[in-house]
Amino acid sequence: MPDASIPKTLANSFDVIVCGSGTSGSIVARRLSDNPDLNVLLLECGWITYSDTIETATRWPENIGGPHDWAFHSEPQAGLGGRSLLMSMGKVVGGSSSINAMIWARGHRHDWDFFASETGDAGWGYEAILKLYGTIEDYRGSPDMARGKGGPVAVFQPARPHPIAPALVAAAKSVGIPEFRNPNGYMMEAKSGCAISDVRADGLERVTIFDSYLRPVFGRDNLTLVTGAVVQRVVTESGRAVGVDVLLDGVPQRFAASQQIVLSTGSINTPRILMQSGIGNEIELKRLGIPIVQHLPGVGENLQDHLCFPSIFEYHEPQPARGNGSEATIYTSVHSGSASPDVLMCQGEFPVCSPELAKQHSVPQNAWSLVAGLAQPRSRGRVRLRSADPRDDVVLQLNALSDPRDLATARAAVELSREIGAQAHLKELTKCEAFPGGAYKNDLDLFIRQSAVPFWHQTCTAKMGRDEWSVVDAKLKVYGIDNLMIADGSVFPRIPTGNTMAPCVVVGERAAQILLKEISGSVATPTAFETRL
Repeated sequence: MPDASIPKTLANSFDVIVCGSGTSGSIVARRLSDNPDLNVLLLECGWITYSDTIETATRWPENIGGPHDWAFHSEPQAGLGGRSLLMSMGKVVGGSSSINAMIWARGHRHDWDFFASETGDAGWGYEAILKLYGTIEDYRGSPDMARGKGGPVAVFQPARPHPIAPALVAAAKSVGIPEFRNPNGYMMEAKSGCAISDVRADGLERVTIFDSYLRPVFGRDNLTLVTGAVVQRVVTESGRAVGVDVLLDGVPQRFAASQQIVLSTGSINTPRILMQSGIGNEIELKRLGIPIVQHLPGVGENLQDHLCFPSIFEYHEPQPARGNGSEATIYTSVHSGSASPDVLMCQGEFPVCSPELAKQHSVPQNAWSLVAGLAQPRSRGRVRLRSADPRDDVVLQLNALSDPRDLATARAAVELSREIGAQAHLKELTKCEAFPGGAYKNDLDLFIRQSAVPFWHQTCTAKMGRDEWSVVDAKLKVYGIDNLMIADGSVFPRIPTGNTMAPCVVVGERAAQILLKEISGSVATPTAFETRL
């Protein structure tokens, strides 16, 4: 499909404006445009791009830090020896679903039931979400419980997984982790399990959420996609969101919305836009001289990611990656009191390591990784504005490993990775453990601090709930501001146990359901703001 930019004739007023065409925003725009009476504008900072690195599943690591990545960087982290982490997020139509590792993980029962408890809405509970997944998925694998058929999202199990994937599952089973036929069935209700992954790759080719939802309806008259659009702030009048200020090819432009504005710009940009709009902690806003529209102290707080600590194992012989390059998944609990998995492991068919570790040591390229991360981190970070200038970058304070419980879990996760990697099932393929290996045998904590990298699952910075730190309610509406909704991973009260793409699809579907019930095709009378435009 050719790239898109600014349409030759572009209206300045719409019924609904969706900001961000990523995993959730693509869905909201598609579902609302199914109603021919609604005129929908979809704004995206990136472009429609089908490069080899996006389309070819095994090449996804080449997208990290590349031209289709926002490539945010955290502040130096005391818990990581002063290191700064690259925080990737898709800057392209399809968002992170266009650059990620394509793993489909539905979210654990305890995640969804916790979200329902926090919001007081059973519609976010596990049983309700299972039914919703039944309408979302078109499952092409071997299920162990009922899975969706005929939905917009094709989900695959690798037909010919890399030999290291089934060997890893067998090795995990040998240390007491139960094997499941599928990672998104009964394994999502257990404390521990391993399985061949579900993925969003059809053989060698990535399938993005944009591919599934928007490409089939790209020519609709009531859906306008504008790429290269940098959303700077939401315009409000008398406690109501009425429009957005945007830079189009560097030129300021203002668009009006009569019915709703939806922020689907991700867990770093969404709080940034809110704060630039005067919605956030009044102390922070006053410090920067931003006029206060609504005091919501939770905006930008509660930042979470699945920090991980990859162990690396050298192959006997070269073993090129297949499919998405990560075809086995392990969830497990390393603490006896955990009600759900506290460690997430993904297998990488290539070496995964931090830049700092790679500079200090010779890392074998003929290697695979067991990427073990914190499934439920206790440390909490935050997103702050550096200045009142919307063109300035944000301050990302991750506070990685600031909670000592995270360091204890990290130690247990790395030790378990080494135990799994030493099992007989892997000996035929693996020559030795390269890292932590002998270099860190006397200081595992140093390895943890030097090797830590994010899963790039940043979430939770505009959480839904009912306490003073909540930013949106159960219907994803921003407290105190009419006609403003958030639909992306920032709304989770805590990070889902596994990879976050599938839960963000759920957020997009739920947001669209809520809006369609509310606006139901009615076209509002133009506001004074729209009339002025």
